Amino acid sequence: MGVGRTERLLSNFLADLAELRKRGDVHFDEKSQAWHVFGYHDTQEVQNAPAIFSSDVAALRPRQQDFELSNKGNFVRADDPLHRRLRGTVGKAFTAKMIADLEPRIAEMTTQLLDAADAGGDRWDFVEQLAYPLPFLVIAEMLGLSDADRAVFRRLSDTFVELQNYDPQQPRDEQSRKAVNNVAPVLRELNRYLLEFLRARRENPTDDLAGRLMVVEVDGVRLDEEEVLGFLNLLIAGHHTTTSALGNTVLALEENPHLWDELRQDSTLIPGAIEESVRFRPPFPRSARQTTQDTEIGGQKIPAGALVLVWLTTANRDPRVFADPDRFDIHRSPNPHLSFGRGIHFCLGASLARLEAKIVIRLMAQRYREIRVRDDAPVDLRNPWTMIGVNKLPIEVRGN
Repeated sequence: MGVGRTERLLSNFLADLAELRKRGDVHFDEKSQAWHVFGYHDTQEVQNAPAIFSSDVAALRPRQQDFELSNKGNFVRADDPLHRRLRGTVGKAFTAKMIADLEPRIAEMTTQLLDAADAGGDRWDFVEQLAYPLPFLVIAEMLGLSDADRAVFRRLSDTFVELQNYDPQQPRDEQSRKAVNNVAPVLRELNRYLLEFLRARRENPTDDLAGRLMVVEVDGVRLDEEEVLGFLNLLIAGHHTTTSALGNTVLALEENPHLWDELRQDSTLIPGAIEESVRFRPPFPRSARQTTQDTEIGGQKIPAGALVLVWLTTANRDPRVFADPDRFDIHRSPNPHLSFGRGIHFCLGASLARLEAKIVIRLMAQRYREIRVRDDAPVDLRNPWTMIGVNKLPIEVRGN
């Protein structure tokens, strides 16, 4: 397979982080030119202090106009008051009610994808036939993308994500330069496409998310096209994150088949299984901040202007907070993992990701008594230093 290989790779990644942590829960690393933060409480402190630990890290990489354009409306990489204005305006269009109202349609899409997968037999690839297309189709339908637009959007967004790569053995300056050189041409094309799409929405308003984003106002002020562009780029990252979360959940349940039986018998356990999945394998292994002033964390003095990397992977496995942290436990309560962030930067799309995962697991539990990762086909794993997830996950299912 399969799962054993997956676990070895995850174990290797965790072992590498454990080696780094031996230098201290908070320490400076010369190669990455960054301060690493590993513990739960220190990570939470960083997340809850945006005035000191800024999310705007653009100054730490080479300036490049395509990245600057893409980030103009990216409130994940903004601080208050800009963050408050951007997120507050977007939030008036991307509402909790809008997401909750999607449940019947997401269930319908999931059923259609499962029917199509089952029509080909009891062996199919979970990512290719369900975990990837579902989040993509949900976003595409929310935005009102035509079939032609979907093809372009999918090609560009996939290429953009595939080009993201983190190598802990490379110096930070070299990684930044390579990232800009590799990604900028695709980002330029993606920006150009999205801006044309949004300008068409402004000229001919539509009652979809893209149309609403172009007209929504707070205190009489609308988002401009480039600010909406930044949010759409967040959605691109969001649907790939959900794909990873779905794949990671199936991996964890296959590794613990008795838990699959529990979920089949009691669907109220599904939300807990999803929370445990994003704790156990957070799709984004770390997040970056830049200090705005001299500060101290974990007993270490950090100067202003420093890059700080908080490792969600290790924070979520801190034994001071999580009992038996390396065990996948769908009954874990409370489960205060940090995968969706804390404070003002709590993930705006968390409710949509949770809803999609809940529906997928519920419908699969109703349909299959067993899901097995095949041992005769390789699992294609992502680089866990960049994103924890799978690109291919061949499974065999047995119906109820």
